Amino acid sequence: MAFSEWNGAAVSFSEEQEELVLKSWAIMKKDSANLGLRFFLKYAASFPIHMIFEIAPSAKNMFPFLRDSDVPLEKNPKLKTHAMSVFVMTCEAAAQLRKAGKITVRDTTLKRLGATHFKALFSRNRDGIVDHFVQVTRFALLETIKEAVPADMWGPDMKNAWTEAYNQLVAAIKLEMKPAA
Repeated sequence: MAFSEWNGAAVSFSEEQEELVLKSWAIMKKDSANLGLRFFLKYAASFPIHMIFEIAPSAKNMFPFLRDSDVPLEKNPKLKTHAMSVFVMTCEAAAQLRKAGKITVRDTTLKRLGATHFKALFSRNRDGIVDHFVQVTRFALLETIKEAVPADMWGPDMKNAWTEAYNQLVAAIKLEMKPAA
């Protein structure tokens, strides 16, 4: 079992969790652009589960490239690029977690993510929104993964593995949530 530290507390990521994340990421990787967009928007009409912008419509205001845009979300090229980037970074960080013993996103990326999210979440008197944002994003990620992998692969163990990996990424970003220097 690999241990890493964030916020002073040791957290673990077992071989079994790693195996589940690696198997599912191998399946999802080839369609990461579509899955990333689905993660941000919503599932196809046949799936009544809502994603980030349907769960929290005000989240659109956190993205400068969406605030004044008339382009439909699903056709917005900047959102597509951003969504794929976030989804791939999250999944790659999860896939490397046990091997590296920590979140492997570059320090400069973590600092940028931390500063960006600090500005977006706190500069507008959004007290308490961080936990809501984290919960909405975790739910959207887990639901996207659940629908992307074969039904017989998804279960409580896989959900827990991805939850642990996501929580560790969030913790690493939160450590960097301060105003940009």
